[in-house]
Amino acid sequence: MHAMSGKLRRLLSRLRRRKYSSNKRRRRRSPGKSWLVRNRRLLWLALIAATSSLAIYVVYLDFSVRAKFEGSRWALPARVYARPLELYPDQHLNAEQFSEELHLLGYRSVSRPRDPGTYTRVGSSFILRTRDFVFWDGEETSRSVRLEFSENRLMGLWRADVGDPIDLLRLDPPQIGSIYPSHNEDRVLVKIDEVPALLTDTLIAVEDRGFYEHHGVSPRSILRAMMANVRAGRTVQGGSTLTQQLVKNLFLTNERTLTRKINEAIMALLVDWHYEKDEILEAYLNEVYLGQDGRRSIHGFGLASQFYFERPLSKLTPSQIALLVALVKGPSYYDPRRNSLRAHQRRDLVLGLLAEQQKLPAEMIETAQA
Repeated sequence: MHAMSGKLRRLLSRLRRRKYSSNKRRRRRSPGKSWLVRNRRLLWLALIAATSSLAIYVVYLDFSVRAKFEGSRWALPARVYARPLELYPDQHLNAEQFSEELHLLGYRSVSRPRDPGTYTRVGSSFILRTRDFVFWDGEETSRSVRLEFSENRLMGLWRADVGDPIDLLRLDPPQIGSIYPSHNEDRVLVKIDEVPALLTDTLIAVEDRGFYEHHGVSPRSILRAMMANVRAGRTVQGGSTLTQQLVKNLFLTNERTLTRKINEAIMALLVDWHYEKDEILEAYLNEVYLGQDGRRSIHGFGLASQFYFERPLSKLTPSQIALLVALVKGPSYYDPRRNSLRAHQRRDLVLGLLAEQQKLPAEMIETAQA
């Protein structure tokens, strides 16, 4: 009995030690758990504060976006013009002098002058289509006129369509200078309905195929660009949508930081939320940087068409449209006047994308590439 009682005491002693050890471990674990319980309210307050700060910041960005889009988006230069050329019967002017005047004004010689700024000459006779222009005393609309010269005299002017005589004709004056804003940007603003459908189709095909489907940011494009860059071991593709590119050009700098990319994404979502796709596309067409002319930077397809081809957007050929869209990727790198081979290769790549997406017939693509 004595031996059994000793064993029982030892067993009870071991049980007490195990219970003490278990209680000690519980006490060691309890401070971490109790800290969460004690600070749960603090964590909720921190989360609410962070969410409120983000909401306030988004509201600030939203105000900035709407102020820019609904106000004056661009500061246009003040243009300075020379005296307009006035024409009247029996004027002392010969055919050669008049031909030189047309050249200085940028008129193009064609077989049939149907578009403003074009003319045809047969001997001492001219038929031309004038341009619209707002003079100090009113607007002069485009019209088709015929002029006859004899030796050193302008014998007469007539309307080419109905033959009525014209007593006085003013041609749009040449631009002799511009007073630019501090950033030296220049552009010719265009409306979306003035832009050829092929230009917008090409731009979307090359720069942002999902433009009409996404909401300003395209996760699929970002993932595709990341995979392409990982495979290449360098940056070969960008995942930015047209909306993101527009936001970067209008509101942000070119610095490559995470903060700037986050701002860009938030603002792109806000722009897409507030405005129609065609409004965003129109703003992009007028904002995109497409080249440099000395200190003057060429922005928008309207001015780029005149700068590179001396004609309005509506008169561009498919190959010219492809070249302008090619310049979006790098206006300096693909400058056709300094790097013609690169520009030619990039243009053909754009035309190839149009062929893949069946935006143009194959024979038209071949003609453009040639």
